[in-house]
Amino acid sequence: MPQSGFYAKVRRGLPAVIAHWLTLGQGDADRLALILAETARVAKLGEPEATPSGATLQAWSRADGGEEIPLWAGRTAVFLLVQMPARPVPADDDEASAWAYCWLRNRADEAYESAADALPGHLQAPLAAALKAAWTDRQGLRLV
Repeated sequence: MPQSGFYAKVRRGLPAVIAHWLTLGQGDADRLALILAETARVAKLGEPEATPSGATLQAWSRADGGEEIPLWAGRTAVFLLVQMPARPVPADDDEASAWAYCWLRNRADEAYESAADALPGHLQAPLAAALKAAWTDRQGLRLV
């Protein structure tokens, strides 16, 4: 049975997040994979077992549903994308859900308002609904 709900949207949106990184990052796919993995380690966004190859990164960007994409990769891609001078924004609702989910996973905000206010200005409107849904999802998980 296919997943439904917010987390399913996140998983469907992760390939687009990786594709954004491949499109806007400077370098070939192998270099961008190395940057992604090393940034994850240094910024403590995850511990990749191994650095993925450029081919793996490209496969993740085309993945159907994003199930095989490790969360550290999505979290790190969002971490890097929000800092880019190109000011990228998500292309659709699924990608916005992935951006918002990763944004919250990368932060330790105690209140929704602080997480929303910390978003760069160009992302506040495109992520408004998705960030609220991500916050609601995160709060629901705390009850378990």
